[in-house]
Amino acid sequence: MSGTALAPAYLVRAASLAYRPRQPNREVLHQLVCDHFETLRARVADRREGQGLPTFVDRAFREFLTCGSLAGGFARFRCRACGLDRLVAFSCRGPGFCPSCGGRRMTERAAHLADHVFPRVPVRQWVLTLPPRLRYLLAFDHAACRAVTAAFLSAVFAWLRRRARRQGVARGRAGAVVILQRFGSALNLNVHVHAMVVDGVFVSDGAGGVRFRPLDRAGAGDEAEMADLLAAIARRIARRLARVGREEALGVDAPDPWAEAEPALASLAAASVLGVGATGARRGVSVRRWGAARDRPEPPPAGAWHARRHGFDLHAALVVPARARDRLERLCRYALRPPVGQDRLQVMSDGTVALELRRRWADGTTHVIFEPVELLERLAALVPRPRVNLVLYYGVLAPRATWRRAIVPGGSRAASETSDGSADGARRRPNPAWADLMRRSFGFDVLACPRCAGRMTLIALIRSPAVVERILRHMGLPTEVPRLGPSRDPPIWSDELNDRDGS
Repeated sequence: MSGTALAPAYLVRAASLAYRPRQPNREVLHQLVCDHFETLRARVADRREGQGLPTFVDRAFREFLTCGSLAGGFARFRCRACGLDRLVAFSCRGPGFCPSCGGRRMTERAAHLADHVFPRVPVRQWVLTLPPRLRYLLAFDHAACRAVTAAFLSAVFAWLRRRARRQGVARGRAGAVVILQRFGSALNLNVHVHAMVVDGVFVSDGAGGVRFRPLDRAGAGDEAEMADLLAAIARRIARRLARVGREEALGVDAPDPWAEAEPALASLAAASVLGVGATGARRGVSVRRWGAARDRPEPPPAGAWHARRHGFDLHAALVVPARARDRLERLCRYALRPPVGQDRLQVMSDGTVALELRRRWADGTTHVIFEPVELLERLAALVPRPRVNLVLYYGVLAPRATWRRAIVPGGSRAASETSDGSADGARRRPNPAWADLMRRSFGFDVLACPRCAGRMTLIALIRSPAVVERILRHMGLPTEVPRLGPSRDPPIWSDELNDRDGS
């Protein structure tokens, strides 16, 4: 890239005024999809002899363009005090990378877990990171993903029961909510497990009730104990994978069912796991980094509540006290967050896209730099397959657990709850209003009138295309949903020009 210096070779320093945003953050992702998605489709089809992206990935990108577009329909709000009107566009509700819809799901599900699932007991977060080969497999094979998750939780539950027996508590039962994350901080495909596990066990009180016995943390979680637990987790995962016919999944030369079923998406996923480009001139080239150059550090030693083994990484140092419900909800929001926020993306004057990392990496990296199609490759690999549930319930919090009714808040309704935690039939809990969730989570009142501080109320939902076009035309607003731009030729990067000049 022009205007940059490389020191060391794997890190790009910020040394040029060329890295200056040229458009507002809120428009970056929509514009990138409009301008470059057709280019991605063409590159993938060329490489795979006409076998392009699967339908569900193509649909995720196209529906994302309609999210927030008034031309696709809107809700009309009016302030009763001053008569101010406000139009709010419908969302796409896509399950993939949409920051707006992902933020809504994050807020709603976190509030549900804190209010209606977790009892008022301590909750510990167990995070299991998997070897790259297993990340790639689980992104495609949900049966294998559930097998790995069940093996992980069974080992943690067995550990909790052993600790409880040392405290004189027999026949205890544990519970957990598992959130499967598919992405890493650099938008790389990184399937890993966030398990919110009650930090103790439930036991019968002998009178038909249930009481909670917290974990005695004295001496728990030391380095040797966590290493033994991670070894047990790895063994159980290998056995569970064998049960579902994926016994070779951890081997380098294992068969690749994904490449046979979806070759185009498999190539994007493999490149994303490895952190390299999948198509075009940057195929097989590592992602560029931007930040203060440092020597590549050695991994810090694993301490308490942390262990590493053969590509597995287990971390469980974070525990939320029983009464800290706001902290529990924030933890759930963190695990449920969408892959990327609009405020982290910037388009630079040379056409590249900078993604700001949530935390500085150990080598000093603060941003990763993508060619636009390279960014869309990462997003395509993150779109989950249809009808895949990324929030799972285990132990006493499972939907059909015998003790669930006595444990979860509002237990009188718990017996009829479904697998997603909501009650079915006539006892279904009403979904919370989005305005209430925004006020609760971010302290922002979306229904406050900006002119007179009165209250905005919903007066109509406008879906008819003819009515939508008439209203928008009268207000001088765009009447068409953004359209995809044509495919483009691959760019010539500055390092390629320098090579040509040198020759």
